[in-house]
Amino acid sequence: MTRIRKEGNVEYHFVPPDDFRKFVRDRKERKPLSKILTAREAVMKFVTDGDYIVYDFSSLTRGPQALIREVIRQKKKDLWIGAEFTLHESSLLVGSGCASRIDVGFLGYGNYIGQAVCKGRVKAFEWTNGGLAHRLLAGARGVPFLPTRDLLGSDNLAVSSAKIIEDPFTGSPVCLVPALNPDVFFLHVHQADIYGNARIFGTNLFALEAAMASHRVIVSAEEIVETDEFRKDPMRTTVPYFLVDAVVHTPFGAYPGAMPARYDIDLSHVGRLNDIDSDEKMQTYLQEFIYDVADHEEFLDLKVGARKMKELRFKATIIEGYR
Repeated sequence: MTRIRKEGNVEYHFVPPDDFRKFVRDRKERKPLSKILTAREAVMKFVTDGDYIVYDFSSLTRGPQALIREVIRQKKKDLWIGAEFTLHESSLLVGSGCASRIDVGFLGYGNYIGQAVCKGRVKAFEWTNGGLAHRLLAGARGVPFLPTRDLLGSDNLAVSSAKIIEDPFTGSPVCLVPALNPDVFFLHVHQADIYGNARIFGTNLFALEAAMASHRVIVSAEEIVETDEFRKDPMRTTVPYFLVDAVVHTPFGAYPGAMPARYDIDLSHVGRLNDIDSDEKMQTYLQEFIYDVADHEEFLDLKVGARKMKELRFKATIIEGYR
C-alpha cells in the first residue's frame, strides 16, 4: 500500500480524468468551423461565474489583457485563477470582485493584492511555477497526477494540495501534484485563422498543454491570417484548431504589456497600475479604463490613442525569431 509521508491540506480544483475525456469526446467540435467572435460574445458564451481560468502569460508580455478586461466589464463572479505567475491582472480581478481564489507560483506587483490576501478578500494557494506546470501537463495527458521533485523540502507543500509518497522504485520521497483541468484557458497569440489554429512566435510557457487540458479555449489574436498560411508551415502551429472554442481578433490585446516584435510595453500605464494601493484607487482605475468603455476597440480609441500605439510599435525593434 502506498504510504503518504506528508501532504498539504488546502482545497484544490480537480476533475476526474474520465469526466474530462467524456467532455472532450461529446462537446469538442472536430469540424473546421469559423469561431470568430467578439470579446464580449466569447466571454459571455464561454465564461461562467465560478469558473476556473488559466492564462499562460501575464501583464508584462503577451498576456490576454483585453479578455481579462472584458471579464471584469461583464462582472463575472467567484472565479478561481490559475497562473504560474500573475501580476496586475490579479489585482484587477480581485479589486473588481471577479476573483475569489488564486493558485499561483508568483504573485505581484504592488501593495493591493498583498493587502487583499492578508485581509482574506481572496484565497491564495501557493504552488511553484513547476508545480502548476506539472498539474496542467497531467490534465493534458489525462492522468490524475504526475510525480515531481518540485515542492520537496519547500514550505509551499503545506499550503498546496500536493502529497509526498515513497517512490516504489527507489524508496526515496517523491511529490505528487493533482491534475488540473481548467474550465477556460485564455491565450493571446500573434496569429490565428478563423478556425482556431494559433501561432505564438517566441517564448511560451504551457500554451499547448493548457489548451489540451482545458474544457474551453478562447484565443485572442493580433492578426487573423488565411488557413493556407498554416498549411504551408504546419510545424509553426502552436495550438491546433480542434482545441479552440473562440477566436477574437484583438490588435493590441496584450496592452499595456508588450507583444514581442509587435509593440513594446507601456511603462507609464504600468506605473499607474503599480500605484494602486487602495480600494479608492482601484475603483477609479476600473471605472476609467474598463467600465466607462464599451469594448477593447473603444478602449484603444479613447484611452490609448493612435499616437501612443505608433510609439509602442516603433519601440518593438527586436524581431529576430518572431516571424
